[in-house]
Amino acid sequence: MYNSLRTFSYLFGYLPLAAANLKKFKAKKKEMALSEYDALIHSEPQKWATGIMKRTKSKITVTGLEHLPQGAVLFVSNHEGNFDIPVLLSSIPKPFGFISKKEVKKFPVIPVYMEEMNCVFLDRSDRRSALKSIGDTVEKLQQGHSILIFPEGTRSKGGGLGEFKAGFMRIAKDSVVPIVPIAISGTSEIMEKNNNKVKAGNVAVQVLEPISAAAISQETAKELVADVRSRIEKALAASSR
Repeated sequence: MYNSLRTFSYLFGYLPLAAANLKKFKAKKKEMALSEYDALIHSEPQKWATGIMKRTKSKITVTGLEHLPQGAVLFVSNHEGNFDIPVLLSSIPKPFGFISKKEVKKFPVIPVYMEEMNCVFLDRSDRRSALKSIGDTVEKLQQGHSILIFPEGTRSKGGGLGEFKAGFMRIAKDSVVPIVPIAISGTSEIMEKNNNKVKAGNVAVQVLEPISAAAISQETAKELVADVRSRIEKALAASSR
């Protein structure tokens, strides 16, 4: 219970400072290169996420950062728990936005930051919104921003790797950027397996070798979905031994 109180007090207590810093950051936007501004914007969510994870008292092990290429990439990760985003924000040094459900827009400050991070909001109940989110994501990648996507579409809560929806394949092919698969395990130990109480977990993040844009263009949609899922599945199996 104490971990829950510490974690959520920090999560929302940090927002006024984040809002003040965002105002300063946006004032500098016109005088900065795209990559510099992305790094500046990323620095605040990274501090916020690092603070959150510190308060859960979880142990996070990260491997494979040497695989991160230059330029925009499409990160494709399995989705185990609510703490996947804070873990990845605190662990991956490359700035990225992500696809998020539209309900997040109801929170204070957070959605404004997410817009500056180049996140894409999705209404899962509206097919047209889903199609538009694919186009918006492609556009952001082509502009040079990296994006994270969870192709399972929902949390597994530690119940094993789910089916991958094929939307990320179209994003990867249309944007012509590399895919960087990520295998994440242990985040469900922090919350989902504890009746939604926050407890310390042992989290492993594996950044896998990228799949080049050239290789992506040579695979069919079905082959690409199976390829990415297989790489993540093998990495998760190896980390559980």
